Amino acid sequence: MVDLRVNERKTLSALEKSGGKTSVEQLIHESGLPDAAVMRTALTLQEKGLVKVHEEKKTRAKLNDEGKAHAKKGLPERRLLSALKKLRGKASLENVAEEADLEKNSIPIALGWIQKKKWAVLDTKTNTLQVLERAEEGKDERILRLLNEKGQVVVEDLNKEQQEAIQVLKRRKLLNIKGKIKRIFEITDAGLAALRERKEAIEEVTQLTPELIMTRKWQRVKLIKFDVTAPGPSVYPGKMHPLQQIIQRAREIFLELGFTEIRGPLVETAFWNFDALFQPQDHPAREMMDTFYLASPKTGKLPSKNIVNSVASVHENGWVTGSKGWGYDWSHDEAKRLVLRTHTTAETIKYLAEHKKPPIKVFSVDRVYRNEQLTYKNTAEFHQIEGIVVDENVTLRDLMGTMKTFYTKFGLKKTEFWPCYFPYTEPSAQAMVYHPKLKRWIELCGMGIFRPEVTAPMGIKCPVLAWGGGLERLAMIELGLDDIRMLYGNRLEWLRRTPLCQ
Repeated sequence: MVDLRVNERKTLSALEKSGGKTSVEQLIHESGLPDAAVMRTALTLQEKGLVKVHEEKKTRAKLNDEGKAHAKKGLPERRLLSALKKLRGKASLENVAEEADLEKNSIPIALGWIQKKKWAVLDTKTNTLQVLERAEEGKDERILRLLNEKGQVVVEDLNKEQQEAIQVLKRRKLLNIKGKIKRIFEITDAGLAALRERKEAIEEVTQLTPELIMTRKWQRVKLIKFDVTAPGPSVYPGKMHPLQQIIQRAREIFLELGFTEIRGPLVETAFWNFDALFQPQDHPAREMMDTFYLASPKTGKLPSKNIVNSVASVHENGWVTGSKGWGYDWSHDEAKRLVLRTHTTAETIKYLAEHKKPPIKVFSVDRVYRNEQLTYKNTAEFHQIEGIVVDENVTLRDLMGTMKTFYTKFGLKKTEFWPCYFPYTEPSAQAMVYHPKLKRWIELCGMGIFRPEVTAPMGIKCPVLAWGGGLERLAMIELGLDDIRMLYGNRLEWLRRTPLCQ
């Protein structure tokens, strides 16, 4: 004996009238119930073994605008081959492309495919294209014609060759592909038996209302029992972006350690970005291939004459630092050039020029820019963690302790410091942390004590401990990523499933 609710009896009756097996749309039409009620009831009946649910995937493909253009004119390689045949089977690539009337961006595509299909070969020395053999209509051309005739096709209904051709056109971005799951409901023998029982359907309600109490109707209805252990629907509440969570954690750690946060403009003069840090004006890193220079305005203002003259003297002859400097004529014009800052050290050195009295403990977590190719580990725009400590008796050991505390609070307990070279610190080191999953050491930041050539022009007489490193690498370790582009890709699925950082 199975107790059926009103909606369950209606759903089973609709299934029986439809021959025992039907789609969701037909079931909604026959039962007269809302679509949400039908789906909820059908899934309940499935749990009771009264209904079976079959899922069929249907992938529909149709040509996009570019695909329709190729269907009308022919694929670029076919047009190139036709033009080549008109030119007696051999001609310069320029002449063939002109004869084929191909768009400029289609020529490399046509050339690549005509050689891949072995219809023709290109002599790179003479830039001459020559026909190899007669080209029959390919499977990609046949499916292109079929799509043009029918408008769209169901991929699962095609044969193996046609499905392979669909994948070729998909890779060439000539198709719009849309997948859909079709659900078919089928009544079981147990469902038919339950339906034929002449037992009156039970009216159930989900909420005890004042009306039910006042009319005493609650005595004739049954309140639905809720299964508190049943899984609920996934909920994706609004939350902070994972990278912003990492930034916030880094800020909070330094604030807990007694540091003060500083920020500065994204655009700086080359003076603060390079010259004040004792980086020579002919250094390769200052070239266009590494730095973004502004086109308009091109230049900015320099600070006070005392600071500028001191920095110029340090570069030219070492000034009072005991250094020999770089031995060249320092240029005011070069120092005035505006750049997208390549590191936030430009802000800390500017801060030092205005705040000379120790103790000083400041940090910055902000954006920087470098002219780098976009790869799985590099981007042209990223965040840097930067900071300095200024006091009379601080040493490199104090800096190592600060960095170790910071990374330990991020859960990175194995930290080592390896000696290295940086142009504006001496001694210098790099902080290395052990990645438990990759089982190798990873560099996270560079650090050291500012050289006299950096501190003397600013009037600083105490040791200055400094560090700087990329935040994204730390975020990748924290979030378990192997591609930095995931942090900026705005992929909704990844953003939803990434939990809030602890």
